[in-house]
Amino acid sequence: MFHWLFNHTPYWMVRVLTHVLLAIGYVFVIKQKRIARESLTIAFGDSKSEGEIERTVKQCFYNLGRGLVEMVYFLSHLDLVDEKVTIEGKEYLDQALKEGKGVVAVTAHFGNFPLMMLYCIRQGIKTNAIIRPTRDLEMERFLQTQRTNCGLNTIYAVPRVSCVNQSLKALRNNEILFVPLDQNFGNSAGVFVDFFGQKAATATGPVVFARRTGAPILPMFIVRQEGDRHKIVIEPPVDIEEKEDEEETLRHNITKITGLIEQYVRKYPHEWGWMHRRWKSRPSALNKGVNMVKKNVS
Repeated sequence: MFHWLFNHTPYWMVRVLTHVLLAIGYVFVIKQKRIARESLTIAFGDSKSEGEIERTVKQCFYNLGRGLVEMVYFLSHLDLVDEKVTIEGKEYLDQALKEGKGVVAVTAHFGNFPLMMLYCIRQGIKTNAIIRPTRDLEMERFLQTQRTNCGLNTIYAVPRVSCVNQSLKALRNNEILFVPLDQNFGNSAGVFVDFFGQKAATATGPVVFARRTGAPILPMFIVRQEGDRHKIVIEPPVDIEEKEDEEETLRHNITKITGLIEQYVRKYPHEWGWMHRRWKSRPSALNKGVNMVKKNVS
């Protein structure tokens, strides 16, 4: 039904309907709003007033909803991707692909990030993304079908061995691999690094993949512009710095990448998904290494 609706409804009408539905929906997402307020308070402390935090929560929710609708609509009108999306720093991506070792595209749940992947597909680049499956199985089947139909190869984050093997294969085929690096990674395979002054459990995949394949790491973000346009920004490659041991090498380089993600979130706080408990896992008081225990901060 939605496919038919989006095929036959003008974009301006979809925008109006989206605004109305989001205004209604915002009243009912009580738990998500509470988590977003808590996360913003952890990140910004006293530097943002209650009013500023409340406005950011609302903007965040609206941007998330608009992004979902845009993505589904654009899948039925692929020409809009070419019209609505521009790119800055594409020379870094072109040069990386010329090296023939694939590209580790580090990104975040920031802006309409699936649209960034669709743009790469439209450019003829074989595109993969590491994705955590949703808890709703019916929704996950729908999303997987949508991703497959548009040409995006899904690599599920679990089981881990399969994820690693598929990711390495994609890079060795000189494809682009999108790795969101902004979610709580609550198990012993990650490292704790600073994110807004708090220790955040973070995956090490991008650095591991880059070291094993020689693929460059390119930070990529997409920022909403006026008129429902979007700009992809590609940062220069992140140089991997080798340290005294494996653990310190991973922590040091993941810290650099996380710091860049934080810069974008600070600049555009309404573009990030504050409904996620980024600091849910805490470092164990008995182990200052990479081993972690889960502890709810709320």
